Amino acid sequence: MRIASFNINGVRARLPALLDWLGTAAPDVALLQEIKCVDETFPREPIEDLGYNIETHGQKGFNGVAILSKRPIEDVSRGLPGDEADEQARWIEATIPGDSGAARVCCLYLPNGNPAPGPKYDYKLGWMRRLETRAAKLVAAEETAILAGDYNVIPQEEDAHNPEAWLDDALYLPQTRAAWRRLLALGITDAFRALNAAPMNYTFWDYQAGAWAKNNGIRIDHLLLTPEAADRLTACEIDRRPRGGEKPSDHTPIWADIDI
Repeated sequence: MRIASFNINGVRARLPALLDWLGTAAPDVALLQEIKCVDETFPREPIEDLGYNIETHGQKGFNGVAILSKRPIEDVSRGLPGDEADEQARWIEATIPGDSGAARVCCLYLPNGNPAPGPKYDYKLGWMRRLETRAAKLVAAEETAILAGDYNVIPQEEDAHNPEAWLDDALYLPQTRAAWRRLLALGITDAFRALNAAPMNYTFWDYQAGAWAKNNGIRIDHLLLTPEAADRLTACEIDRRPRGGEKPSDHTPIWADIDI
């Protein structure tokens, strides 16, 4: 089962690019972030025409996440547990049946957190604590689970073209990276780094200052795997092609093959 994550940066604005990618890459499951629309205005029909079932957790103009799957989508849950007052649409999870078992897929759009320090950064760290709690429960239940999305976390120096430029940014602050390491300490695997240790592999390039042409990027889109999913990991790659297309998102997809 090929599971991909893609921050689409506005699904209606980027619909041609999304349809082109879905038609070419044809992942079994595509997890989208920043759909930036409510559920009722999500452009379902052209995506369904490509053979995808759709579940969304939308928000007008901001955030929003979605699961697209060529297989049935079962037991859907919206919203990261732990804060009933949190109204931001940043989390959706569901079970996807495979040929030999099933996977729990969790699509997330982790808060950016800037400016830091400040209330937005406090929200980011609180959200990461809630994420850690949910991940721990998936690990304890021995779920074959994939937690994928835009984490807004630069884990290590080699994950940024110019790490010095990010020293005071919420994506790279020591508290952010410490929260990331706590996730991994649960027994979680960073799928890309499990198979590729090379630097200069990025998933985001700013629209400004020729960042794409200079490969001045950062790796902030990740697929994290519970031990049961990691045991089934056979491949993980960053698909750079969509970022070089017409009217692209500032992110590009990352995908993993899980033997399910």
